[in-house]
Amino acid sequence: MSPGIEHIWVYLAASPLLGLTVTLLAYQLAYAVYARSGFNPLANPVAIAVLLLVVLLTLTGTSYQTYFEGAKFVHFLLGPATVALALPLHMQWQKLESTAVPLLSALIAGSVSAILLATGVASLLGASRQTVLSLAPKSVTTPIAMGISEKIGGLASLTAVLVIATGILGAVIARPLLVSVLRIEAHWIRGFAVGLAAHGIGTARAFQVSEEMGAFAGLAMGLNGLFTALAAPLLALLFTN
Repeated sequence: MSPGIEHIWVYLAASPLLGLTVTLLAYQLAYAVYARSGFNPLANPVAIAVLLLVVLLTLTGTSYQTYFEGAKFVHFLLGPATVALALPLHMQWQKLESTAVPLLSALIAGSVSAILLATGVASLLGASRQTVLSLAPKSVTTPIAMGISEKIGGLASLTAVLVIATGILGAVIARPLLVSVLRIEAHWIRGFAVGLAAHGIGTARAFQVSEEMGAFAGLAMGLNGLFTALAAPLLALLFTN
């Protein structure tokens, strides 16, 4: 990097809006690649955007704290965006009433298995107690997951990384697994499964398929956040004793 460009970057880095600007630009570029690929799940725009931002921050020597001063505006909007998912769900109310029992069963089974499998494997591999607890809310949307992690003794920053990785992986493998392997065609079933396992990133992918799939993914994401917030502290007691 030439001295001139370096001085310009130092000047821009002083602005709290830098993080917001580069985040939006990175996602727009990533989404263009995603669209150019024919919306191939392997070209997930979140994964590409994260990679671009990591490369940029590394090359410029910008700390995460400096970047987040601007990016926190996007983080704040995660909450209202999650609440807004209630609107498409309301339009699916009749189907929701008729499928309440199987959905509740799937919620309990999915949430418990997500927590126990992640923490169990980590424990068997010798991970520290703090790392294990950070894994517990990995399938919950980021704002809720970070709050849960802090309350039960995990690392919120580590949890955030694990949540993003889980969401990206879930969005990538959802269609091949649910359609090609399991032969599940019903959009409400696929949507609930994706939202339960891959939270917001999976829900965004579900909305690209259909309104019905996105609505049930949003429902699963919200209910999983609530259930995990109740179940994770009980898990923390097991590792404390």
